[in-house]
Amino acid sequence: MLWLLALAVSRPLWAAVAIDISADKESGVYAVGDTATWTVNVTNDGQPATGEVAWNVQQGGLAQIAGGKQALEAGKATLKGTRADAGTLLLNVVYEPTPGQRTQGLGGAVFGPEQIKPSAPAPDDFDTFWAGKIAELKAVPMNVQITPVDIGRADIEYYKIDMDGYKGSKIHGQLAKPKGKTSLPGLLQVQWAGVYPLSRDWVVGPASQGWLAFNIIAHDLPIDEPAQFYKDQDANQLKGYPMIGREDRETSYFLRMYLSCYRAVDYLLSRPEHDGKTVLVQGGSQGGGQSLVTAGLHPAVTAIAADVPAMCDHTGHLADRAPGWPRLCGWGLKPDSEKALATSRYFDAVNFSARAHCKTALVGIGLIDTTCPPAGCLAAYNALPCTKQLVLMPKRGHGGDHGADYSAYGKVVDQGNNAAN
Repeated sequence: MLWLLALAVSRPLWAAVAIDISADKESGVYAVGDTATWTVNVTNDGQPATGEVAWNVQQGGLAQIAGGKQALEAGKATLKGTRADAGTLLLNVVYEPTPGQRTQGLGGAVFGPEQIKPSAPAPDDFDTFWAGKIAELKAVPMNVQITPVDIGRADIEYYKIDMDGYKGSKIHGQLAKPKGKTSLPGLLQVQWAGVYPLSRDWVVGPASQGWLAFNIIAHDLPIDEPAQFYKDQDANQLKGYPMIGREDRETSYFLRMYLSCYRAVDYLLSRPEHDGKTVLVQGGSQGGGQSLVTAGLHPAVTAIAADVPAMCDHTGHLADRAPGWPRLCGWGLKPDSEKALATSRYFDAVNFSARAHCKTALVGIGLIDTTCPPAGCLAAYNALPCTKQLVLMPKRGHGGDHGADYSAYGKVVDQGNNAAN
C-alpha cells in the first residue's frame, strides 16, 4: 500500500517569513504526461507577503528545465510543471524582499512512480564479485570479544562487541537483550552517515521491547570514546570517507562497510538467544542504504526498514536525475570520473535491492529530499522482489522526526515474523 501525501516545505532563514508549497494533488503523485500545479503561499509576520519570488524546476533534482520570476498576488503564486516520462520534479522557490534576506521553499511531484527504473544495470560480474568477497570474509574467524557492561538496568543485559572483519579490519558494536529471555527476534541497527559514538539507547530501547538488538558503528572505530575523538577522526583519517577508494572496487570505503553488515547478521545468528527465524535490519540514510545492501547479501534477513536510503542510484546522471548520497561520481550534471562511475555500480543499493532475500520491506522516501533524491530511492523500492510498503512523506526533505512515519514498523516486522514461521 502506498502512503502518498502532500508535498511542501518551508525553510525560513529568519523567523518572520515562511513559504508553504502545496500540490494540486494532495498525494503529489501524477500520471506521466499530467501537469502538476503548485500553490506557493508566502507570509511575512503572518501576513501575505508582497513582491515576487524567483523559482526554478529541476528534472529529477538535477538539470533546470524551467524558471523565472513570479509576482505575488495576496501573497500567493501558482506554478506548473510536467513530465513526459516517469520521474520527479523539484520546485525551488526563493523569496528575497531585501538583499541577503532569503527564504527558500521546496515542492515536489512524481510522475508514474511505479515505472521508475534503475539508471544503469548491475555489472555482469556483480554476483560473482560479491560471492567472492563473502567467501574471503568467511575465511576469517570472527574472534568475538564480549565485554559485559553494567548499565544499571536489572531487566536488560548489555555488552560491547568487537570482532574481526574483512582484511584485518575490526567490527565494533553493542548488543542488548532482555535478561534471562531466549528465542528472541534479531534486530540489526545500522547507522546514518558521519563519525560519532553509538548511543546505548539504540539497543536498550529495542531490547526493552523484546528484541535481541545489535548495533554496529559504520567505521573501524571504538563505539564510546569522548566526542573529541570522533571529531578528530572526521577531520583527519575519515575526512570525506565516502570518496576513499571510489575508483576501484577493491579499495572502495563501502566494501568493508557492506561486509561488516554481513558479518553482523552472522553474529546475530550465532547467539544462543536468537529465535533462528527473524532478522530485521533497519536504518536511515546511510543506514537505510546498508539495510537494502544487507538484504541483498545475506539470505537470513527476513525484513528491512529503510528510511530515506542513501547509496541509491550512484549512476543517476545517466538517467538525467540527481544521484543519491554520497554522489560517488560527482555533484555536477555529468559524472566526474568514468572509473568512479564503473566502480559505483558494485556498491549501488538499487542493485542489492533487486537481490533482496527479505520477505517484507518498509521504505520511507521524502519527495523533496535533496540528499537522497526520491527517484533513485523509488528505483530501489521498485526493484525489491518482496512484500513491501512505501511511505512517501509530506514536507519531508532528508532530516526530521521519522517517528510518525515509522508507526508502520510493527506491521512490517509482524509480516516478517509470520513469513519466517
